[in-house]
Amino acid sequence: MKKFSVQLSIILISLGMVCPIKAKQPNIIYLMLDEWGYFESGHMGNPDLITPNIDQFASEGMRFSNAYAGAPVCGPTRCSLLTGLHAGHMSMRFNDGYSPIRADEPTLASMLKTKGYKTGGFGKWGIGGRGTSGVPEKHGFDLFFGYYDQVHAHTFYPSYLIRNSNEVVLPGNPSVNFYEGKTHAQLEIFKESKKFINKNKNNPFFCYLPWTPPHGLWGINKTDPSWQLFKDKPWTAGQRTENDAKVYAAFMHMVDRQIGEILSLLKKLNIDHNTIFFLCGDNGGQDYFKTKERPHGFFGPNLNPKTGQRFRAGKGSLYEGGLKVPYLVRWPGNIKPSSVSKHLFYYPDVMPTLSELTGADCPETDGISILPTLLSKGKQSKHSYLYWEYLRQRAVRKDHWKAYRDRKGNWELYDLSKDLEEQKNLAKEQTEVLKELIAIADSSNQPAKLGKIFNRALVDKDHREAPHERNLQYKNLK
Repeated sequence: MKKFSVQLSIILISLGMVCPIKAKQPNIIYLMLDEWGYFESGHMGNPDLITPNIDQFASEGMRFSNAYAGAPVCGPTRCSLLTGLHAGHMSMRFNDGYSPIRADEPTLASMLKTKGYKTGGFGKWGIGGRGTSGVPEKHGFDLFFGYYDQVHAHTFYPSYLIRNSNEVVLPGNPSVNFYEGKTHAQLEIFKESKKFINKNKNNPFFCYLPWTPPHGLWGINKTDPSWQLFKDKPWTAGQRTENDAKVYAAFMHMVDRQIGEILSLLKKLNIDHNTIFFLCGDNGGQDYFKTKERPHGFFGPNLNPKTGQRFRAGKGSLYEGGLKVPYLVRWPGNIKPSSVSKHLFYYPDVMPTLSELTGADCPETDGISILPTLLSKGKQSKHSYLYWEYLRQRAVRKDHWKAYRDRKGNWELYDLSKDLEEQKNLAKEQTEVLKELIAIADSSNQPAKLGKIFNRALVDKDHREAPHERNLQYKNLK
């Protein structure tokens, strides 16, 4: 009887007598790892880091080889991602940890809520400390759990985390040793991430995961299985402790393990095929733990282990090393497995992409949807140029040309089709090209319209919880 009913429904639909059930909106998971370097995974040839789930993720989805962050540091790149604006139009361009976006600014979450999405964020917010106009629960998030002040996120053993601007005490973390405690923040954030997915399995949801690892002061529980893999490695490189490189590697395995758990959860809940999953870094890598033998950083985040080419500089710079990020997208049955796209895009493109995906009205942005590339359908529009600024630096990319202005105001020009490492400055040879790109930079910058701080004492409280240099005075951190 059931089979007959289904067949009858199909016939009636074909005759226009019954309206087909509207397809369910896809769930969206957007996971951004903090300072995850372009070459810091097994599928990119890294010989030391163990990332089987990320490697499998790449084999099941699309990898972008020309993805760029919205900025070369944590806070501004989050602003670009969440508001769809490039750095010359953003309201929040500082990286002090707490500076906010404005109260009236739409975000990915507020856009998706108009289409009935449940919205949750778990990790490092970074675009508005508590007591400011930029808190996530005022910008479309039903729930945000983690760190609001991004510098607070530098320790994985804070005395508290934040849930919708309220403090959640983490037992056993006395806030005097940023490397040790009883409650590891990432484990708590991960639990809340899974809880949100479980709770909303029957609703369309947007799960934003700006996780802190592998960035920060590298403290890990000694019983953690990821630490057990690396604790006996003969590596003594570190920024503050001899174990830092080992813990960094353990962090990469930890988040890889957690990504695997999320993928298993999606399959268990039977929502894997209705969930598009983005996985990326937040800005270019940093040459942590470099040694004489490994001058590009112990794990070579910007060094291609196969060719020996290196993206110039790293985090904080508008050279390629500060902007190029790993970027993977997985959606079973919709995105071609093991595909690699050379499409050139950056973080302002995420908002129009999710707008087109869900049918939500898109606020004014500097982005272009990459959905045609993701789904291999339709014609993909391209940017006439990409623009970045940070502090006194400026950068413009137009086709294969890239102009860069250093902190002193000197302009350089590179042909990235021939000089990926940005070693041959063509500013004197290609004066007309440089002139055009400088004009684009000049027209792209507008004065920032800043957010507001309402409660300075609350902002300062979270900021003091962070491991600033002045706080790194405890004997085991010296």
